Amino acid sequence: MERSVEIFAIIFLVVIGLSHLVQPVAWVDYFIRLRELGTTGAFADGFLHLGPAGLIIGFHNVWSGIPVLLTLLGWSFLIKCLIRFCIPKLGLKAMGHVSAERAWEVQVAGAGLLALAAVLGYGVYGGSATR
Repeated sequence: MERSVEIFAIIFLVVIGLSHLVQPVAWVDYFIRLRELGTTGAFADGFLHLGPAGLIIGFHNVWSGIPVLLTLLGWSFLIKCLIRFCIPKLGLKAMGHVSAERAWEVQVAGAGLLALAAVLGYGVYGGSATR
């Protein structure tokens, strides 16, 4: 099951990462619109991360080697969800840093997601002969 979650995460990270790289302005618009919705927007963003957080935490409890990165990502998603649901003003403040002038930051985040996908992919397909 852990390998299946890792493959899910690789696909998820590649799609979102590529999208951040090629459509940064659309992502900026997305976060600005969520922010305009106030608490409802914070909740919507929280719901988008809740599924992957639950899947990773529930089925990928690995605390060593490369796979620990995915476990930590799952817990990070859960913390993000808790902030969006329980302290939405803090979540909205974080979304407030997104602007058209800083769309390049979305691309940097996308590159980071792709790098994480590459590391996880190495762990799944290249670095773990024991699987």
